[in-house]
Amino acid sequence: MSQTIGHVTLVVSNYDEAIEFFTNAMGFELLEDTRLDTQKRWVLVGPRGTSGTSLLLAEAATQEQRSSIGNQTGGRVFLFLQTDDFWRDYRRMVAAGVRFQEQPREESYGVVAVFADLYGNKWDLIQRK
Repeated sequence: MSQTIGHVTLVVSNYDEAIEFFTNAMGFELLEDTRLDTQKRWVLVGPRGTSGTSLLLAEAATQEQRSSIGNQTGGRVFLFLQTDDFWRDYRRMVAAGVRFQEQPREESYGVVAVFADLYGNKWDLIQRK
């Protein structure tokens, strides 16, 4: 048996602003943007050159969904962006306006820093040893 996690849903307030942030500030690529009906789209973004898990950007359609934007995990780190060059990506992201919530730090497992996406969800940028 072989399984993988294909996509993780990220609830966003607007498809286009989310695409802009993830492709420009984060350096991701737009993998797919397919209109499903007059309001709903299938939007996938992911790190360039990877065949791993991607983000499914889902525009909030109800008040309950809107209330989870930016706080999908109750304030905990939500996603972990692993890199082979922490400092390259950190500097590029800072220059693009990504808000890091702490200074990078060396841990026993690697170099890491917490940042927030455009909605406030917390992420780790991490280069593992």
